[in-house]
Amino acid sequence: MKVLQAMAGAEFGGAEAFFVRLVRALNRAGLNQRVVIRENKARAQSLRDGGVEPLELPFGGMLDRRTPRALKHEIKTFQPQIVMTWMNRASKMMPKGDFVQVGRLGGYYDLKYYKACDHLIGNTQDIVDHIVKQGWDKDKAHYLPNFVSEDRAEPVSRKSLYTPDNAALILALGRLHENKGFDVLLRAMARVPNTYLWLAGEGPLRESLEKLAEDLGIKPRVRFLGWREDTPALFAACDLFVCPSRHEPLGNVVLEAWAQDVPVIAADSMGPGTLIDHMDSGVLVPVDDSDSLARAIRAVIDDYELAEHIVRRGREVYDAEFTEQQVVARYLEFFQSIVTKT
Repeated sequence: MKVLQAMAGAEFGGAEAFFVRLVRALNRAGLNQRVVIRENKARAQSLRDGGVEPLELPFGGMLDRRTPRALKHEIKTFQPQIVMTWMNRASKMMPKGDFVQVGRLGGYYDLKYYKACDHLIGNTQDIVDHIVKQGWDKDKAHYLPNFVSEDRAEPVSRKSLYTPDNAALILALGRLHENKGFDVLLRAMARVPNTYLWLAGEGPLRESLEKLAEDLGIKPRVRFLGWREDTPALFAACDLFVCPSRHEPLGNVVLEAWAQDVPVIAADSMGPGTLIDHMDSGVLVPVDDSDSLARAIRAVIDDYELAEHIVRRGREVYDAEFTEQQVVARYLEFFQSIVTKT
C-alpha cells in the first residue's frame, strides 16, 4: 500500500507535532509513504531522524505555482493509493487523481476546504459528530485518536530555571493564545503561594501574559520557556500538569501527562472534559474560573493519595486507548479498509 501525506501546517502546533509522530510510527510499521510538508527545517530534520525524507514546498497563496506542480509530480511518480491531507490548505491544493483522498481534522473546521476528500478523520468523536452535522456521509467520517510519545528523559534542572527544589512545580504547555486560558492559570497562581509555574509555548499573547504575571505579583515564580522540544524532561521535573484551556478539541497535553505519570488538572472544555473522569483520571474545574483552579491546585498538591490515584487511573486510560501501537494499528486498518472498498 502506498500513502502520500501532505502537511501544510504552522511552524509550531499540536497537529504538526502529531503528524511527525504518526509519520515516523507508520514508517516503523513498514508503511510505504511519501511525505510533503510546508517548508520547515526543524520538522524536516525530525522526519529525517525517523527515517523519512520529506519534500518541502511553500504551500503559499494564490501566486504559488510551485506547490501544485510539485504535488502533481509526486502523485504521478509515486502513484499513491491514498492521499492524506493535513490542514485546509493542503486539502484545497491537492490535485485530483486516481487515489482515495482523506482529510484529517483536529478541530471544528469548515468543510468547504475538504470537498475533494472521499473520507474525513476526526481525532475526537465530537469532531466526527461535527463533520456529520455539516452533512458529511457518516459512513465516511471516522474517529481515529492521537497518541503521544512515551519517551522518558532526565528532568530539566530546576536550578537552571531558578526554581527551588522544595517548591511545588506546575507545568503548562501550549500556544500563548486566548483559547489556552493561561491568563486564568496566572490568576490562580496568585492564590497559591509557594508554587512555581513553567509555561512552555510561544504565541501572540506572550507580552501580555508576562505583564499580567508582573501585575499579579507572581512574575518571580513564573518561567516563560518559549517553544520546547524536550517535553518529557519538563514533565519529569514537575509535580503537576495544568491545562486551563477555554477551547481544546482534544487535549494532546492531557495524554502526554498521562503517559508521563503526572497528575492532571484541566478546565472542563470539550477535549479534556471528555477525556478526564473528574476526581478519577484527573481533576476538572469550570472554564474561566481561577478560584476553582486555585482550589484544585492546592488540593492535589496537599493530598498525596489523590495525586497518586489520578496518576494511576490516567495511565490506565492511556494504556487502554492511546498508545502508539493501538493508534498505528487503527490507522493501518483504516487505510486497508478504504483501499479495499474502491
